[in-house]
Amino acid sequence: MQSSLTPIHTYKPFWAKRFGVAPFLPMSRAEMEDLGWDSCDVILVTGDAYVDHPSFGMALVGRLLEAQGFRVGIIAQPDWHTAEAFAALGRPNLYFGVTAGNMDSMVNRYTADRKIRSEDAYTPGGAAGKRPDRAVLVYSARCREAFPEVPLVIGGIEASLRRIAHYDYWSDKVRRSFLVDAKADLLMFGNAERAIVELTHRLARGASIAEITDLRGTALMRKELPHDWRILDPSGTGAERESADVQPGRTAVRLPAYAEVSQNPVAYARASRILHQETNPGNARPLVQRHGDRELWLNPPPIPLSTAEMDYVYDLPYARAPHPVYRGQRIPAWEMIRHSVNIMRGCFGGCTFCSITEHEGRIIQSRSKESVLREIEEIRDKVEGFTGVISDLGGPTANMYRIACKSREIEASCRRPSCVYPTICSNLNTDHSALIELYREARALPGVKKVLIGSGVRYDLAVRSPAYVKELVQHHVGGYLKIAPEHSEENVLKRMMKPGMESYERFRELFEKYSKEAGKEQYLIPYFIAAHPGTTDEDMLNLALWLKRHNFRLDQVQTFTPTPMATATAMYHTRLDPLHRISGADPAMPVPRSGTQRRLHKAFLRYHDPENWPLLRKALQRMGRADLIGSGKRHLVPAWQPATEKTRVAGVNKVQRSSTNKARRLNK
Repeated sequence: MQSSLTPIHTYKPFWAKRFGVAPFLPMSRAEMEDLGWDSCDVILVTGDAYVDHPSFGMALVGRLLEAQGFRVGIIAQPDWHTAEAFAALGRPNLYFGVTAGNMDSMVNRYTADRKIRSEDAYTPGGAAGKRPDRAVLVYSARCREAFPEVPLVIGGIEASLRRIAHYDYWSDKVRRSFLVDAKADLLMFGNAERAIVELTHRLARGASIAEITDLRGTALMRKELPHDWRILDPSGTGAERESADVQPGRTAVRLPAYAEVSQNPVAYARASRILHQETNPGNARPLVQRHGDRELWLNPPPIPLSTAEMDYVYDLPYARAPHPVYRGQRIPAWEMIRHSVNIMRGCFGGCTFCSITEHEGRIIQSRSKESVLREIEEIRDKVEGFTGVISDLGGPTANMYRIACKSREIEASCRRPSCVYPTICSNLNTDHSALIELYREARALPGVKKVLIGSGVRYDLAVRSPAYVKELVQHHVGGYLKIAPEHSEENVLKRMMKPGMESYERFRELFEKYSKEAGKEQYLIPYFIAAHPGTTDEDMLNLALWLKRHNFRLDQVQTFTPTPMATATAMYHTRLDPLHRISGADPAMPVPRSGTQRRLHKAFLRYHDPENWPLLRKALQRMGRADLIGSGKRHLVPAWQPATEKTRVAGVNKVQRSSTNKARRLNK
């Protein structure tokens, strides 16, 4: 591994620094020529429209490399049917960097029911179909076609979450690591600033990408394993290989091979468990997984950025606008975040259905208060359409800012998958005072009328600080606050690694108390997940009854989508629980996999929708709960069916078909 840790803002800039800062990173040869460039050092290919803002991954990486002195070009949403678009900026001097964009392309393109979406928020006009399935693989193939000899680096959330052999929900099979299928030289996982800065400087100094094997947060392929490493096989009989050449501290852990995990659910569940035990950058060891006749080697996760490094990244000279080529076109994702500020990264919640921890890590990386306030002032002064309202001040979570383990030593040795489940760790500092101070200073800035927090509050943490809840509720809620209990039933919540409903009830009490004190009528909007692994029909019925008791009628509901590498996805695929040690005799957990059962679970969340009543009545009768069918307060659905527009049209069509058939018989 890297022997020293160089802060990313202390590297000596590359010679091309003399060209200065580009108003936008170029997307055409004409723009390159206007900047005085004859070539790009790095070309970044992305599945998103290019918006020059730190919330868009390629803009952040591009501006970071520009600050290091490199000339960076952007190829955004290229036509992937030929290599022509990938050659538009010429041959990059150092490498191509490829990402699907801010979202996994399959999640972006398909619903939880595997139906193709009609919109893409990261595309001008919200148009669908501007990126291919598994975009990283397609873009990589076209880069190789355009310039076969140029090094190829893949990254972003799609590659990051597909860095090992993984279950793919859309094809319903286990696929190889994307590094193998993309035929890339390196795969970067997690937040890659540290690795990409070091890689780019080494290549600029003349190193070959084949010899760069020690960067944290990278994966590479090897024909042979290094002789000075000990390889442990947790699922076997101990050490796979011992050697006299092994150096102290050099131990890697073997995952079950692709050939095994693709066929054996037990092996897949074990691989998932091992992977999640090796995610703490303080103690994680390299991982090895056999793919055919080669070895996939994953270095340990990246060391989190310091506050000074985070400030450096977010203080770069972003234009904070879409590239001029999109002028006059609306990009929904940009509209959503244009007046919001990201204050932190990471999440120590460890929810099994979520990919934040697997991608960004468990250790919170926070910006300084001063950096955040500077960005708010930039939004106020530079971003078109600002009316004085900061739409969100948060990150993956709203209230983990500057929260960390009380001990660096304990943090570096911990292997808990969550700092807050099953209970909040006694070593976790839950002080919200830094966040309260940030809120107060942000809303006091001249020209700022309101700073909103719309969602992402981890309420089991929040109730540890009633002063924070009061500050949030009385000053930063715009009428509604979205929170995520996810379910009401304990046996489902434990599969999710989410707190019980007691924490929700305590938060609700504080929310209502402080809203009343402020004389405000405000509401909590809870999120729930249907069809999560471990959920039975009875669990969803109990959740529906809980919703009815609390008079919740949800408009938007989500059905569990098995995303690559999540623990819950391993549960979905294997029917086993990787949260516990796996044996061949583990009982299978209930997993709603069929389309019919997944639709039923979603229908329970929208028990009030007449279109769901026929399905729910049938299910209640099958479950022996026909007592819940009727028109009383204790009933879930009525016995009658209203004539909705859909059923009315169907009835008219039926009458018309009957009349037509009768006329035909008479004519005969």
